[in-house]
Amino acid sequence: EEQRRRLRDRPDQPRSPRALRIAIIGAPNAGKSTLCNQLLGRKVFPVSRKVHTTRCKARGVITQEDTQLIILDTPGLTNPLKAKRHNLEEAMLTDPWDSMKHADLVLVLVDVSDHWTRNALSKEVLKCLSQFPHIPSVLVLNKVDILKKKFLLLEIVTDLTEGIVNGKKLEVKSAFKNNSSSSAKSPLQISECSAPEGRAPESPCGQERGQAQEGSDLGDSSGVRGAKSSPVTEKAQGPKHYEPKDLRNMKGWPHFQEVFMLAALQGEEVDTLKQYLLMQAKPGRWEFHSDVLTSQSPQEICDNIIREKVLEYLPLEVPYSVTQVTEMWEEGECGELFIVQNLLVPRKSHMRMLIGRGGKVISKIAQEAGQDLMNAFLCDVRLKLRVEVKG
Repeated sequence: EEQRRRLRDRPDQPRSPRALRIAIIGAPNAGKSTLCNQLLGRKVFPVSRKVHTTRCKARGVITQEDTQLIILDTPGLTNPLKAKRHNLEEAMLTDPWDSMKHADLVLVLVDVSDHWTRNALSKEVLKCLSQFPHIPSVLVLNKVDILKKKFLLLEIVTDLTEGIVNGKKLEVKSAFKNNSSSSAKSPLQISECSAPEGRAPESPCGQERGQAQEGSDLGDSSGVRGAKSSPVTEKAQGPKHYEPKDLRNMKGWPHFQEVFMLAALQGEEVDTLKQYLLMQAKPGRWEFHSDVLTSQSPQEICDNIIREKVLEYLPLEVPYSVTQVTEMWEEGECGELFIVQNLLVPRKSHMRMLIGRGGKVISKIAQEAGQDLMNAFLCDVRLKLRVEVKG
C-alpha cells in the first residue's frame, strides 16, 4: 500500500528540477540489472548467470538534490528465434525498443569477459542504435576485473567504437601491448567533454582522466588520445543514417560520446558513472516522488527475486517453463511479511529437480530469496515455496 501511495503521489518538484531518462541496452547477461542495482544502491532487479533473467522493462529512480535519474532496465536485445527457444514473452522483443523511444541517453553495456562477443556489438544492438542515432550514447565495458590481459581493453575499445569517440579518432600505441599487468580500475576517458549547460566544469571526464594517469596505466601511457587533426564532430553534422547493408560490415558504433570501464558486480567505478549521469541531466520535471526507488510493485520484486534463484539452480532451459502463483501475501502485527508462492512446472521430472534430494534445492532457493527480499523490503520475510505439476 505504501508503494502504491508513493507511485500515486505527485512528484515533490524542487525549484529548478533536472531530469534524465537512461536506457541500458546490451546483449543478454551483459550485467544490465547488476549495474542498475549498484546505481540504485539496493537490489530491486533480478540477477543471475543465465540469460533473459529480466523479462520486462522496469524503472529505477535515483533522486539526488535537484536531479532525478530514471533508469530503464530492459531485457537483453534478442531475436525471435532465441525468444521462442527460451519461451519468452513478446515484450522481451519490444521493450528495449520502447525504452529507446523515451530515453535521453543510452548506455550500451558490453561484457569484456566473454571473448566470443567482446570485440563486436551484436547486430541487435547496432540495429537499435542505428534506429535512434539522435540519442546520445555511452559505451560501458563491464567485468573488466575478470579480464587478465588489460592491454586487450584498448583493442576492444577500438573495435567497439570503430576507432572514433566523440567525433575524434583514436590512436593506439602498439608498445602498450607489451604491458599485460596494467590496472583497469579507472574508467578510460578517451574523449574530451565539456560541462553541461548551467553547471560548473566539474565533469568526471576530466577528473577521471587525471585519476587514470595517477592510479592506472590507462592514462597517457595507454596511447589512446584524440587525433591532432580537428575532425567534424557529430554536433556539427549529426550521426549519419545507416541502412541494414551498412551494419553488416560494422563491428562497433562510431558515435559514442564516452567510454567507461567498470566492474558492476564489485561496484568498482560505478559511482564515477553515476556522477557523470547526474551531470548530464537537463532542466525538466521529475516523474516520481523523491521517496520512490522503483516503479515495480512489491509483488513484482518478489516474483523477480524468486525467479532469479530458480534460474540459478535449475539446468539448461528447465527454469524458463516455471510459472509462479502467489497464494498468500500478508503482513503480520510486527511488520513482518508472510509469503506463500506456488511454482508450477510442466513435468514430474522438473518437479524432482526443483525440489532436490531431501528438499535441499527448494529449501536453498527459499532461504536465499527470503534473504534478498528482507534486504529489498527492509523487514522480516517468511517465505514458503510449494512445487506442483501444472494442470
